[in-house]
Amino acid sequence: MGDWLLAHEGQLRLGVFFGLFTVLAALQAWRPLRGVRAPWRRFGRHLLLALLGSALVRLLFPLLAVAVGAAADARDTGLLQWLALPAWAQVLAGVVLLDLAIYWQHRVFHRVPLLWRLHRMHHSDTEFEVSTAIRFHPLEIALSMLIKIGVVAVLGVPAAGVLLFEILLNASALFSHADLRLPAAPERLLRSVLVTPDMHRIHHSVLVAETNSNYGFCLSVWDRLFASYRARAASDDRRMPIGIERFREAHEQSWWRLLGQPFR
Repeated sequence: MGDWLLAHEGQLRLGVFFGLFTVLAALQAWRPLRGVRAPWRRFGRHLLLALLGSALVRLLFPLLAVAVGAAADARDTGLLQWLALPAWAQVLAGVVLLDLAIYWQHRVFHRVPLLWRLHRMHHSDTEFEVSTAIRFHPLEIALSMLIKIGVVAVLGVPAAGVLLFEILLNASALFSHADLRLPAAPERLLRSVLVTPDMHRIHHSVLVAETNSNYGFCLSVWDRLFASYRARAASDDRRMPIGIERFREAHEQSWWRLLGQPFR
């Protein structure tokens, strides 16, 4: 199973990513909450940043997270392997624990000044729509992969669990950043389990108290459990200011300014 996943990892992840990105881009164009200016220009800029991040990861790491998971399978190393759990339980526990690790990584990136300089590029977007989900500095993408590899190795998450988590993480990030107008009742039900756009949009507010809330990517339980949950923004969702006050000028949104932003 591990060998098959390693052989088809790229096709599976890219297929889900581009399929869901296309669907969500169409939905937010059809039923937007706020509306997006020049979406195709934004898509191209953010995709370029994501490609640069992926290239840097491939250059720096001979083994990615799924490969480390396959090695844990083969050698029975890591906490989940030592507990001798059934295969399905290892996969499920691995996905949940990785999501918890990403939650805490996100909080730390907000609290440590040097890490925030990398992460703030994501927050400096003055709009909030599906392509914001892939707007990360290449150095942050590489550092996040290093952390993920370490967590997978310590936990011994099997390759199937790592791949499932990667797919869920990408899918939930795209969904939670989409500019969608969701009906109130289904949205409340959905956010009891998953992070929704209405929940995550608060995290992109210019107000620091709101930015330092709702850190979750996939499961919403972590924000409730660790007291970082905020149900509503101070202003109306359709008009709340998005981004960082220091980087709101139009020229700050060019890709070369974004790449240099952590060093300014």
